[in-house]
Amino acid sequence: MAGHRGLLSDVDVLVVGAGPTGLVTALQAHDHGASVRVVERRPRAFRPSRAMVVHPRTLEALRPLGVTEALLDRTDGDPRAELHLGRRTLSVRLSDLGLPDSPFPHPALVRQADVEDVLAQALERRGVAVERGTELVTHHADEDGAQVRLRRDGPDEQARCRFLVGCDGSTSTVRRGARVEFAGAGHAEEVVLADVDLATTLTSDRLHVTVGRHGLAFLFPLGENGAPWRLLATRPARAGGEPPTRVEDDELDRLVAGAGLPAVVTRCAWSSVVPLQHRVASTFREGPVFLAGDAAHTSSPAAAQGMNTGLVDGLNLGWKLALAAGHDAAEPLLASYGDERRPVARQVVALTRLVLFAEASTSPVAELGRAHFATGLVPLLPHLLGRRRLSATVAAVLSQRWVRYRHSVLSLDDTPYAAGPRPGDRLPDREVLVDGRTRSLHELTARPGIHVLLDRDASAPSRTGQHVVLHRLDDAPGCGVVAVRPDGHVGYRSARGDLTGLDRWLDLVNGLDRTTTRTRSDARAVARTRAPGTNDPPARASHRMDWTSRGHDGHRPGSSQRP
Repeated sequence: MAGHRGLLSDVDVLVVGAGPTGLVTALQAHDHGASVRVVERRPRAFRPSRAMVVHPRTLEALRPLGVTEALLDRTDGDPRAELHLGRRTLSVRLSDLGLPDSPFPHPALVRQADVEDVLAQALERRGVAVERGTELVTHHADEDGAQVRLRRDGPDEQARCRFLVGCDGSTSTVRRGARVEFAGAGHAEEVVLADVDLATTLTSDRLHVTVGRHGLAFLFPLGENGAPWRLLATRPARAGGEPPTRVEDDELDRLVAGAGLPAVVTRCAWSSVVPLQHRVASTFREGPVFLAGDAAHTSSPAAAQGMNTGLVDGLNLGWKLALAAGHDAAEPLLASYGDERRPVARQVVALTRLVLFAEASTSPVAELGRAHFATGLVPLLPHLLGRRRLSATVAAVLSQRWVRYRHSVLSLDDTPYAAGPRPGDRLPDREVLVDGRTRSLHELTARPGIHVLLDRDASAPSRTGQHVVLHRLDDAPGCGVVAVRPDGHVGYRSARGDLTGLDRWLDLVNGLDRTTTRTRSDARAVARTRAPGTNDPPARASHRMDWTSRGHDGHRPGSSQRP
C-alpha cells in the first residue's frame, strides 16, 4: 500500500463502477504497480449489453493487458453485414473495410457483457475481485487523497484511497459528490433495445442494417436473455415522465415493419428504452477525484463511440495514477489526463450528434436526406465500398485514429522537424526485424510499461524506472531514441539520442528511483522479461525515426484479426 506525505492509504486507487471503463482503469493501474479496489453497487455481474462494437484502435490499446485474445474468442473472426436499402440488399464483409497499419484491421462485434466478463476475469487472475453489492455513499477529498464511506450488508466501511475514480455512469455519485457540473442536453430521439425471437428469412449470422426515411434500425446476431437477436432502433422521444421499463410487443412489431425488414417478432425476452443525451463534465478531475467513461461524458450510441471512448479513458488514466501514487512531483502527470481526454470527449460528442442527426433525426431535412440516400446512392455504394482508401478513412474516423496529444505536457519533441510520428501521436505498426525474424512494433510493445526504442548507435540510459523497458534496435543505424507510453502513444523522441531529454521526460512520467542503475545488458534482460498477462515476450527490434517509409498491412482481407 502506497503512502503519501507520511499518511497511509488503504489502497492507491479505488474505482467506483465495474463497467468496461472501471475494469480497464483498474487493470491498467494494477499492471503498472498500483494497489486497487473496484466496488460495484449491482449485486450481479450480468446486465443487458448497451454496446456491441469494439473498434480497432481500442483493441490495440488493450493488447498490452493481455485481454485481446479472450475478447476475440467471443467474436466472429469474419463479421459480415447486410445493408437493406429499400428493395435492394447489399452484403458487406467488414474485413474488406479494414485498416492498414494495424494488427486489428476491422471492428469486432462483441457484447458489452462479454467485454466486462473478460476484464473482470483478468483482474481476478491478478488477485483483484470486484466487490459487488458495495455502494459508495459519500466521499471527502483532501490533499492526501480521499476518505470514502462504503455500504454493503452490515455496518458501513470507512476507507481511504490515494485516488478515487468515478466510473459509475451518467448519474455518477462520485461526480455529484465532487460537485462537478455535467453540462449538455437531451436529444429529441430515444433508442429502443430488445432481445427478440423473429420469424424471418434474414441470414442469422449477419448484422442487418436498414436505412429508411424514419431512421436506422440494427439487428445484431448477438441477442441475450435467451434470444438470438438484439434489435436497436430509434424513435422520437416520448414527452414527459420516466421512460417505460419495457417496450410493448406491438411497438416492436411497428419498429421492425417500419424498418422494412422481412421479420415478425414472435417473442421478446427483454426490452428497454434509453433516453439520449449529450453531456461533458466541466472537469475530469477535482483534486484526487477523477471521472471517466459515462461519468465524464455521455453521448448517443451512434457510431459505436461510447464504450470505446470510456475504455480509452481508462487506459489513459490507469497508468498515470499508478506512477503518480509513489511520489509527490506528479501534478503535471495527473493534470494531463483531463487535458488530453476532455477535448477528445467534446469531439466525440460532436461526432455522435452529427451521426445521430443523419441516422435518426425527425427533422424534415434529415428525413429527406435519408430517403434520397436509400434510393439515389444505392447503385453507387458497391463502388464506394470497394474503394479501400475511402472505406479505411471512414473506419479510421470511427476507430478514433484521429486522437493525438501533441499539445500535452507529456509530449516532448527534441527533433521537431523529423519525419514520422510526433510525440502525442499513436505509435504506428509496421514490420521490423527482430533477432533475424520479422516482428511488428505493436508486438514489441505488447506488454505493460513505458517502452524506450534505441537505434543501433544510441547510448542506453543508465538509470530507468521500475516500469521502463529498453529495446536495442540493432539494424537501425543512427542515434534515435523514442519513448512510447503505456497507452500506445509516442511520448518523447530525439534523433540525436539525447539522454538528457529522455531523462527529463522519464522524470515527468515515472518518478524515478535514482539509486537504480542498469547496464545495457541488464536493460536487454529486462526487455526480454515476460510480464503477467502478456502472450509474447518482448524482444529487440529494428527501427528508424522515419516510420512512414515502411508501412504495412499485416492482414489479408477476410483474415482473422488475431495478431
